Amino acid sequence: MQSADVFDQIAAVPEETREVKGYRYSSFIFCAFVLMAVLLIYVWCHIHMTELEYQLATEISTKEQLLEQQRRLRVEYATLKSPQRIEAIARDRLQMTFPQGDQIIVLK
Repeated sequence: MQSADVFDQIAAVPEETREVKGYRYSSFIFCAFVLMAVLLIYVWCHIHMTELEYQLATEISTKEQLLEQQRRLRVEYATLKSPQRIEAIARDRLQMTFPQGDQIIVLK
């Protein structure tokens, strides 16, 4: 009997009131979808920004490592091209000596 009472109550409500309630529900559902879309976009942007921050940190670390390697290579280059080292290699390994006075020919 209670179900018949419910149907009687629905039938007693004017049709305009039912449409207004349906309009309220549809606008509520629309607002919920819009809010959900905005939240999804916000979360996606936040995740994307976090990924970019990790990539940036990795690139900065790589840059620092490359700068350190460049510094070490410059020191090694300066050491390898020093005149004292070249002279020592010429004397010891290649058995070279300084020229005697009569071995020097001056070109004019």
